[in-house]
Formats: sequence, C-alpha cells, structure tokens
Amino acid sequence: MAENGKSETFTPRHLDLVEACKRGDQKAQFELYRLYHAAMYNTTLRIVGDSDDAEDVMQEAFLKAFTKLETYRKEVSFGAWLKRIMINKALDFLRLKREQLSLEEAGEIGEMVEEPADTVDVEYRADAIKKAVYALPEGYRIVLSLILLEGYDHDEVSTILNISNATSRTQYHRAKKRLIELLKRNKDDHE
Repeated sequence: MAENGKSETFTPRHLDLVEACKRGDQKAQFELYRLYHAAMYNTTLRIVGDSDDAEDVMQEAFLKAFTKLETYRKEVSFGAWLKRIMINKALDFLRLKREQLSLEEAGEIGEMVEEPADTVDVEYRADAIKKAVYALPEGYRIVLSLILLEGYDHDEVSTILNISNATSRTQYHRAKKRLIELLKRNKDDHE
C-alpha cells in the first residue's frame, strides 16, 4: 500500500487507462471493461434480479461511462464512479420496466427456477440466499443489496434512491426480516 492508503498498482494503471480512453484508445476501453465487468455485472444483477437484464444494463452503463469519461474528476476511485453509473442505470431500468409492466406480467417476476437437488450443500445455501433476495419486493431488494452487498451506508442509499434516511433504514430492516422468513420457509420446505 502507498502512504495515501491506495494500492500502488491500482491507481496509476487504472488512471492511465482512463486517460487513454479519453483519447479514444479502444484497447484501453477493452482493458477497463475486462477489469470491471464481473464486479459491475454482479452489482447490476443484484439490483435488477435477472441475468439477461443485468447484462443489458451493464453494457448500457459501460457505454454511458465511456462517453462521459470527461466528467470523471478523480474525486473518488474510478471503480466507485463506474459503480454509481451502474446503479443509476439499473434503477432507471427498473423504473422504466415498472412503468411498462402489466399486472399480469408483474405476477411472474417473483417466480424462480428450481435448482437440481444434487447440488453441493454450500452452493445450495448460496443459491437459496440468492433466490430469497430476488424474491424480495423490489424496494427491499435494492436497499438490501446496496447496503449489504455494495457497502453503502444509509446516507448514501438515501441519496442514491432519493429517499429519506429513515426510509432507507426501515426498508433495510424489513428486507432483512423478510429475507430471514423466506430462508426459514425454504429450509422448512426442503426438510
């Protein structure tokens, strides 16, 4: 670690790639994409809850990031800046989807595909948790994902989602409670 607390290999390399991207270097764009696509896909997946949608949202967000690189001011790490774009694109996607959904389609969102019974126990538990998270109501899932999985605090979540701090805390606590209920129900169903 450098004296400023940042990884010495992280900062110069990534900032050099960002600067190369600003000059239109497509190899640098591909390298930044390669470095960040897995983490950004996981971020969008946790918010939108569908792998195909997450892939589409992530691609759109990367395109937006590459076209808006001039706005990156190095006040936060490039990864944090990119993640904010991903989250905003995912939230925009959900808003648009919500506006377009018919009542009939809305009932299908919570349906989950069952995994084969022969999965390894640890994988099964992880899969059960993922399914339970995706089965949460959208607002709960988003707040829970941003806090538990993305590491944001309630102040940041309230800013990102344009909700009060109290609403963020309430949604988070209700989401945790509902997640535990779903996991217990799932466990009881498999015993």
